[in-house]
Amino acid sequence: HAPTCLRHDVGRFKCLRKSVVLISRCHARSLSSSSSSSISAAQPDLSSHLAGKTYADLYELSVRDPETFWGSIAKERLAWTKLFAQVTDCDLSSGEINWFLGGQLNVSVNCLDVHVAKDPNRVALIWEKDEPGTEKRITYRELLEMTCRLANTLKSYGVQKGERVAIYMPVSPMAVAAMLACARIGAVHTVVFAGFSSEALAGRIQDAQCKFVITCNQGVRGGRIFDLKSTVDKAVKSCPSVRHVFVAKRTNNSVPMGKLDISLDEVMVGQSPVCAPEPMDSEEMLFMLYTSGSTGKPKGIVHTQAGYLLYASLTHQYVFDYTPGDVFGCVADIGWITGHSYVVYGPLCNGATSVLFESTPVYPNPGRYWETVQRLRINQFYGAPTAIRLLLKDEENWVKKYDRSSLKTLASVGEPINHEAWEWFHNVVGDGRCPLVDTWWQTETGGVCIAPLPAEPGAEIRPAMAMRPFFGIQPALFGEKGQIITGNDVSGALCISQPWPGMARTIFGDHQRFVDAYFKPYQGQYFTGDGAYRTEDGYYQITGRMDDVINISGHRLGTAEIEDALDEHPDVPETAVIGIPHEIKGEVPFAFVVLKESATENQRAVVEDLRHLVATKIAKYAVPDHFLVVKRLPKTRSGKIMRRILRKVAMQDTSNLGDVSTLDDPSVVTEIIEAHKRYRKGGATL
Repeated sequence: HAPTCLRHDVGRFKCLRKSVVLISRCHARSLSSSSSSSISAAQPDLSSHLAGKTYADLYELSVRDPETFWGSIAKERLAWTKLFAQVTDCDLSSGEINWFLGGQLNVSVNCLDVHVAKDPNRVALIWEKDEPGTEKRITYRELLEMTCRLANTLKSYGVQKGERVAIYMPVSPMAVAAMLACARIGAVHTVVFAGFSSEALAGRIQDAQCKFVITCNQGVRGGRIFDLKSTVDKAVKSCPSVRHVFVAKRTNNSVPMGKLDISLDEVMVGQSPVCAPEPMDSEEMLFMLYTSGSTGKPKGIVHTQAGYLLYASLTHQYVFDYTPGDVFGCVADIGWITGHSYVVYGPLCNGATSVLFESTPVYPNPGRYWETVQRLRINQFYGAPTAIRLLLKDEENWVKKYDRSSLKTLASVGEPINHEAWEWFHNVVGDGRCPLVDTWWQTETGGVCIAPLPAEPGAEIRPAMAMRPFFGIQPALFGEKGQIITGNDVSGALCISQPWPGMARTIFGDHQRFVDAYFKPYQGQYFTGDGAYRTEDGYYQITGRMDDVINISGHRLGTAEIEDALDEHPDVPETAVIGIPHEIKGEVPFAFVVLKESATENQRAVVEDLRHLVATKIAKYAVPDHFLVVKRLPKTRSGKIMRRILRKVAMQDTSNLGDVSTLDDPSVVTEIIEAHKRYRKGGATL
């Protein structure tokens, strides 16, 4: 059965559909004479077996005969210690996904050793440090040695194959080496974004049962110094599984060291720069990454070895039109899947030069990205719509004063890009000459699934649209009664009908939750949780989340997670959090808060407490932008909170509230509307 939330979004889809059709038609006209409307990328040459085929032929083969398609590419693209005996064995209805069975390889060998053997002095990483002009280049040989020393350090302190290692580090070569060192010895890394609170970090360490943590003394970002070690110290107090904390130096400031702590730089010096790689079965775990869902507890998404690496590598090359010698600039943090797939694993598997961006888009000024492009001669620039929306508010001179002629491809990630941001990014940053690829994918998909590239030469790119499925991806739209929606100019729940090598394999420790979340809603399909519109020409436009997950600056966060934090306050018996649009961040949380009677005189103090609670329990970016104190929440007779109504109130769209007859007491709606009017006028105390 389709999730009930789909029914609430049908009206939104219909409105969106009309506007998207109009927008895409007028843009198709406006772009018809523009150089950006066509693609001049070379045809994919995926393997000798597939050479010479057109994009259309390759895509058709990839969905009709995935065994031949993926098998031939995997044999030639990856370095195997033992070749696989079977390409695939998958059953989506039970969430059983297996690729390249019987095969063995090592991911770090594919990312490092194979390139060192051919060209050891090629630059693997350009670390764009916080201060402009202080970048550091690391060759493939240097990165291999750093990785091996770190791998040997981990082994010397008892890290075993299959054990989980938490990495809580800023974007840096040492963080990349930590990921690759785990891969080299067969340990499983779980990178936690270094902006998460100690409680959020502790929850992930506990769920993954990590025995080891790798961190830095401090982080540097936007001209400010952040204490990371103290956050880890607080976290491990409630994590008895942790045996050692390895502390790398990012700054020269000293931090307190306890009995669990090991100075990473000091012990690595004495280790050998050679470490024999562990042969790993294709389906053994490579890493876990936590992502929010519609329930409060984050999910430990599991990715395995061969299929993930192959998919990250292939998408990196063909979605971004990467060619050998390019400098690939993905400005994402390694704490997110984008950093895993397109800062580390995809680029390094392809022997690329990958930029590690430590700073912010506006430090020391709004020209930072473009000054970096000029200085490093970046060829592909991959960033988030949030940053683009932030920058387009400034004078165009912040872009135009820098030489951006090195740019070949622009790309956006994390959320659907809006038209204003697309036009600015394309016309101002790219001078109207670079293809701009709006990529749709998720932590769970491992790599890009829908994007304008690859495509036939001469194919158009439509603004603000993901457009075309990647090889092996077969999208399908479903209606609210669970029926498949055929034809074009239609909207529905976005599913993917066939397995692909990069997809997640399970949720750590809870396979049933994995099945229930992704494969139960539409039997035999992977349900993305997103809605989509299929244009008259068969292109895909993502219309947003269909569950209670919001996208804050490209970071996915479950509203239930925020509610769980708010509900811990002793004066707050109940809350409801929804997402509303925001000009810069895309979406922001809006919290409706019920207070105990005894606390109503002290609203301002309680709200300050709530802000602190969310920042402490999750992260600062999760703190709601709005708190509205209400006497009660709108509920059905069965006790379900009607978030649809709350969303309409927050959006000031109360003329069409829909059916409120199912509410236990419809008069509550009037109360909330009045409270919101007072809040907007500034009459509320918040």
